[in-house]
Amino acid sequence: MRPLVVGTGALLLETDSAEEVAALHAELLRRRGELGGVRDIVPAARTVLLDGVADPAGLGARIARWEVPALAGSEGPLVRVAVRYDGPDLAEVAALWGVGAREVPGIVGGLVFRVAFCGFAPGFGYLTGLPARFHLPRRATPRTSVPAGSLALAGEYAGVYPRSSPGGWQLIGSTDAVVWDPAREPAALFAPGVRVRFEEAGS
Repeated sequence: MRPLVVGTGALLLETDSAEEVAALHAELLRRRGELGGVRDIVPAARTVLLDGVADPAGLGARIARWEVPALAGSEGPLVRVAVRYDGPDLAEVAALWGVGAREVPGIVGGLVFRVAFCGFAPGFGYLTGLPARFHLPRRATPRTSVPAGSLALAGEYAGVYPRSSPGGWQLIGSTDAVVWDPAREPAALFAPGVRVRFEEAGS
């Protein structure tokens, strides 16, 4: 872990992997009382940003001495999301994986993803947990409009588009789950640390 002071009131903690980010994020939440007046704890792909830090250098030195335990696979709330495997890229994804299209729901449904961080659009969670052999390239030509509720894969991530937007991920299915509702608390269904299982609708 490498602590980096950002400006006068923020601290960036760099790690080497998404797993380390998840473990560090969970530990920061557990020990939030030791962080003084930190306003926000924001995980990203390989970093965690602490904002509202009175003494970033001092806090960074303290956190660097922490023993951060690995995150247990069962840790974090579990959200089940019903999915129709009707995405326009389903056959292409199956071919890239070397399986039949009907095998994709079983592969995806057999995994428990974890929301690593949010970005791109309000409510868009980047979900990790896809084994390396199932990592996928983005589409060569992004779509100008991806329907809200599309279940998509790209690289090491899975995600559900919270609203219609451009996108270059591979679309394998769709869901009626509302992943972003500003009138709800919390607004985001996929908050960092939440575990997600995609279950085939009607199965």
